[in-house]
Amino acid sequence: LLGRLAAWSRSWRSLSVGIAAAVLCVGMLGLFAVVPPIAPLWWFGLTLMAVFSAFSFLTIVFYASGVAKAAALDGPTGHIRLARWRESGALLGVCLAAMAPTVIASLNLPAFPVFAMVFALATCLAVLGMRRQWTTGVPQSQSGFGPVLRDAQARRLLVLALVNSAPVAVSSTLFLFFVESRLQAPGWEGPLLLLFFLAAALAAPLWGFLAERHGVRTVLLAAMLLSILAFAGALLLGTGDVVLFALVCLGSGAALGADMTLLPAVFSARLARIAPGATEGFALWSFVSKFTLAFAAVALLPVLEMQGYRSGSENGEAALWSLSLLYAGLPCLLKLLAIALLVTTKIEEPD
Repeated sequence: LLGRLAAWSRSWRSLSVGIAAAVLCVGMLGLFAVVPPIAPLWWFGLTLMAVFSAFSFLTIVFYASGVAKAAALDGPTGHIRLARWRESGALLGVCLAAMAPTVIASLNLPAFPVFAMVFALATCLAVLGMRRQWTTGVPQSQSGFGPVLRDAQARRLLVLALVNSAPVAVSSTLFLFFVESRLQAPGWEGPLLLLFFLAAALAAPLWGFLAERHGVRTVLLAAMLLSILAFAGALLLGTGDVVLFALVCLGSGAALGADMTLLPAVFSARLARIAPGATEGFALWSFVSKFTLAFAAVALLPVLEMQGYRSGSENGEAALWSLSLLYAGLPCLLKLLAIALLVTTKIEEPD
């Protein structure tokens, strides 16, 4: 739906981006800086819906605009060059956002209300800074979902994205439980998660450079193998293994940098050939990545509960082993499936 809206508003995209940014800011302020005027659970749901709907719309427009921008970059690998800096910036933004409440609280300020205001200010500055970028060079034809879904290679890339993002969805869903219960290290969740995203942010440009020299398929395969190695190591961890798990976060985070940089670049290059407007194509891309996260939560948490696991309680070894298998073992299997798909998928090197 948001992809259709973004395509429909292409001729006046600057205005639609401004409206979406305003909704995002209002949602963040309502979520963190306003006392709920109605039942807190309902207010929480409404503000989250506003935040993530606006964010999804802006993401779709941002990625679609990048298809035309990449073609204007000098050199033969414009899509990879654009993707590596775009994803590095996004991941660094995640890290800054994760640290911001702690930094604000250390200044004796109300952490989350001030965080929401800083977020709103940063959003406004970003929209103003890019006000000339949203429509420049973006094709006006509205292609719809048809050209993407009819193209065999585009469909294959969407399936690959679905399978390849599933391990991250699984580990993201179970990360807090693994640190709390398997490692018995409550309080370390934040620093370890920050380490994971920092590793992804720092590795993303490196993966891009390597892909320009050695090809996307070769580099993606290397990153997928690194991810399997990291998650396999997590299977062996137990109580107190925080330092070893930090190495797992470094390895899996670095591998995530390749996933976030190279696959969107390949998909973007394909859209440039079959659907230059790109809006609906990236709406589908956004859908498959979000679908894996939702499905992981719906599927894994009941399974974990059936195995006897209870968060915040003492758990037996059988329940903890089930947690390890789901957190680390399942992503290994999914990555192996992604490798099989990648090997059998035609990859056109982005140009």
